[in-house]
Amino acid sequence: MANGNEICAMDAVTLAGLIRTKKLSALEVVDAVLARIDALDPTLHAFCTLTPELARESARRVDQRIMANEAAGPLAGVPWGCKDLICTAGVKTVSGSAAYADFVPDEDDIVVERMRDAGAVMLGKTNVPEFGYSGVGHNPVFPTTRSPWNTDMTPGGSSAGSGAAVASGMGPVTIGSDGGGSVRIPASFSGLYGLKPSMGRVPLYPGVKDERYPGVSSWEALEHIGPMSRTVADSALMLSVIAGPDSRDNRSLPHEQGFDWMGSLKGDLKGLRVAYSPDLGYAKVDPRVRDIVARAVKVFERDLGCIVEEASPGWDNPYAAFWALLAGETDLKGMRAMEQRLGDRMTPHLRDFLKTEWSAEQLTDAVMVRKAVNNKMWRFMRNYDLLLTPTLAVPPFEVGIQGPNRIDGFEVEAFEWLHFTYPFNFTGQPAASIPAGWTDDGLPVGLQIVGPHLGDALVLRASACFEAAQPWKDRWPPMLKTMGLR
Repeated sequence: MANGNEICAMDAVTLAGLIRTKKLSALEVVDAVLARIDALDPTLHAFCTLTPELARESARRVDQRIMANEAAGPLAGVPWGCKDLICTAGVKTVSGSAAYADFVPDEDDIVVERMRDAGAVMLGKTNVPEFGYSGVGHNPVFPTTRSPWNTDMTPGGSSAGSGAAVASGMGPVTIGSDGGGSVRIPASFSGLYGLKPSMGRVPLYPGVKDERYPGVSSWEALEHIGPMSRTVADSALMLSVIAGPDSRDNRSLPHEQGFDWMGSLKGDLKGLRVAYSPDLGYAKVDPRVRDIVARAVKVFERDLGCIVEEASPGWDNPYAAFWALLAGETDLKGMRAMEQRLGDRMTPHLRDFLKTEWSAEQLTDAVMVRKAVNNKMWRFMRNYDLLLTPTLAVPPFEVGIQGPNRIDGFEVEAFEWLHFTYPFNFTGQPAASIPAGWTDDGLPVGLQIVGPHLGDALVLRASACFEAAQPWKDRWPPMLKTMGLR
């Protein structure tokens, strides 16, 4: 019989197998994870809305199906946290905003439907910055999410609570959304694996599709939904459940005939042509990140048999275009009215963004920049199978700020530490963050693996190969041992 700490350390693949074979009950697993949440969440604030009784009820249904020898689903009894930008019928979806403090959707997001139908057990909603317009975890409604690796630091965002929850064993997997890096950022800062699948691989509805939700309804041309987990296999298992077409999302991709998400983990990388760009030609990068990522890149050449060379795609810095594209994807009319109503109950930098006057030329120039980035990228990828970069330009920083104002001695704007993530929302390519290593003071640093157009399977295979060569899943935040949770 496994104890609670052992259960909380198990990955989703293992848990689902033990539950299906009746070696663990789904209720036993959920109770262990809820006890872990009771112990840790008063410090970490990963969850903004917990649903313990709903979770127990779902777990009992899974156990009943298994005892009746009925199919219980590929994620039978696996606990998970749902990002609070993703709609959940009957459960608050606050999106970190006072405007939605009491909002309860009347329908589930497609991914929530699919996770439930696969037997997964939702624990509750994980904390986010207001409407996801940030890479950290504070908002005007809930306490600030903190990193389990160092509680003075941010776990990254906007899937902030998702990162802190999985990194500390408050559930083995979670769902995040990524409009400029928001799956990959907390994966990097929290020592996890996070995958932004190809645009359209996982359908979006209603969160970014429904005009009833100003603020929540945004970023359709940039947004991806993807998994975060402690292992690559867990993310592949989740994608086998949440990926696939749906008529509610006109961008959703059809199933690829014969495609097997778990099967994509098999095979090696020998002979693959891999580009490594330490700075994309313009990003300022913390020397600690540069060193850790450079060592991780050597694994691809030394241990995995890849042909690695340093090269960058060659586009100009698209930072200004990113913000203009966000403006074009934002319900400015609805959110400006919201800002007028809420005033200082809205996040300051979001208020500033909404007050910005955008010219038609700025918005159309951003579209032209996006096209230029896309054209540079497909030409670049004709010569390479994969592109490796740092996930972020800095290690985790302190809570309460949007980003450092200096990187490697250079003055930067608050969000310039995100230079490596958002360009691949422009292109829609699959991109993953995988733990590259830890700083001397124990903070995680991510390596980004970018695949070709629709190359999700290759990204997963590369991720699995790197994980096998440089495993990390048994490295846990020291606070767990201090609290008797390891």
